[in-house]
Amino acid sequence: MRLRKPPLTPRPMSIHEALLVTTPPRVLLAEDDKEFRTILADTLRREGYEVIEARDGMQLSHFVGSLLLSGNVLAPPDLIIADVHMPGQSGLDVLVELRRADWRIPVILITGFGDEDLHGEAARWGAAAVFDKPFDLDDLRRAVLEVAPHI
Repeated sequence: MRLRKPPLTPRPMSIHEALLVTTPPRVLLAEDDKEFRTILADTLRREGYEVIEARDGMQLSHFVGSLLLSGNVLAPPDLIIADVHMPGQSGLDVLVELRRADWRIPVILITGFGDEDLHGEAARWGAAAVFDKPFDLDDLRRAVLEVAPHI
């Protein structure tokens, strides 16, 4: 009588692996111009990203503050795209707040008022990119692909 080896069964996935497989990359998008925010969010969703929209710097700050205080490692977005000039708090302020808390979430800043000083400050604080409005959506898509997990 010959004994057969049991068929190989795949090892169970960890919760972290399962989340990576089943959850699309999350982008937190903060833009106070509703029409522009909708265009950006729709573009990112078509690319397969889950988009969380913040209508101004106050909402962005509230979301990021709750992440920093909770320490919840499953909730953070994979990328933040934020307008620099918004009511409440600027995208640059949020970038600085994240870096001071030692969070390395990539941040892409967008601005209608870009200058050398802003670009330099953003680079010093580790912005993944800075886009001056108006910009080509294909350029933004390429930048997002470079810094956010691939789908």
